[in-house]
Amino acid sequence: MNGALPSARFRAEREADWRRLEALLDRAEKRSAAALDEEELLALPTLYRATISALSVARETSLDRALIDYLEGLSTRAYFFLYGVRGRIGPRILAFFRQDWPAAMRALWRETIASALLLLAGTIAGYVLVLSDPGWFPAMVSGDLAQGRGPEATTQMLRDVLYGGGHGRHMDGLEMLATFLFTHNAQMALLCFALGFLLAVPSTLLLVANGLTLGAFLALYAGRGLAGDLIGWLCVHGTTELFAIVVAGAAGIRIGWAAAFPGRLSRLDSMADAGRLSGTAMAGVVVMLFVAALLEGFVRQLVTVEALRYVIGVTMLGVWLAYFYGTARKAA
Repeated sequence: MNGALPSARFRAEREADWRRLEALLDRAEKRSAAALDEEELLALPTLYRATISALSVARETSLDRALIDYLEGLSTRAYFFLYGVRGRIGPRILAFFRQDWPAAMRALWRETIASALLLLAGTIAGYVLVLSDPGWFPAMVSGDLAQGRGPEATTQMLRDVLYGGGHGRHMDGLEMLATFLFTHNAQMALLCFALGFLLAVPSTLLLVANGLTLGAFLALYAGRGLAGDLIGWLCVHGTTELFAIVVAGAAGIRIGWAAAFPGRLSRLDSMADAGRLSGTAMAGVVVMLFVAALLEGFVRQLVTVEALRYVIGVTMLGVWLAYFYGTARKAA
């Protein structure tokens, strides 16, 4: 054969395989892979490789554009059928909640403990510093977050924020503070994850900073004998929301650790592996923040009995722990 293969001859020699591959794909895509028998399933990879080879020859020998387009489309269809992820959205979502998310959480257990300890350390430091010197409060709590609830606020004002003060501006202040806290914590969670690639240093600092803010508020209310009231107010949604921040921090730490210590993999491959695992956990963080928003927007407004707020918060924490770590034996 001299020069480029003529399109007609090239097509005549191979078209039977293309048509067979196209027919098998049509049947499988309209119904499912179960529509093909064992022989046809085994033939698919061979026909796919033959089509890829033909496409390569067609490109190198500059055959007509219509033939190349046809082979590219057929090869793409065959590739996604053979190697693509197939399945309906319902089963995929169910698999995420039943397997993927809990498995990712169990794989991140060390980072989760480290993240929780960083948040706790910041909380203790903020509490001790503000309790010993209220002048630290403005340094740890921004004016937007404080909304006038600082060392200069009266005890009655602080109490009204927690219980609504009946109505009026205190109820508006309560809703504003709740909304700001949720937005702040959601942003904090996303930043902890997104900045993990910087060797997890920003993630670590953000966790400590969030703890300092929490500790500063606890010290402020504790100084007025309202620490238990504040914890109860936060507990309804806080156990879920703070757990979400801890998980986001753990995801960021895992990526940062992979960047700093890639092991036998290349740094990019190590970070890619960590990113897949952390990404699954972060998808779960979105769910947790959504649940926290529901608890904050409805349950906490309806429940004003402090003891019941504690029960709800502790129960939610127990539910998350049982869901993430109580299924370990089943998964194994």
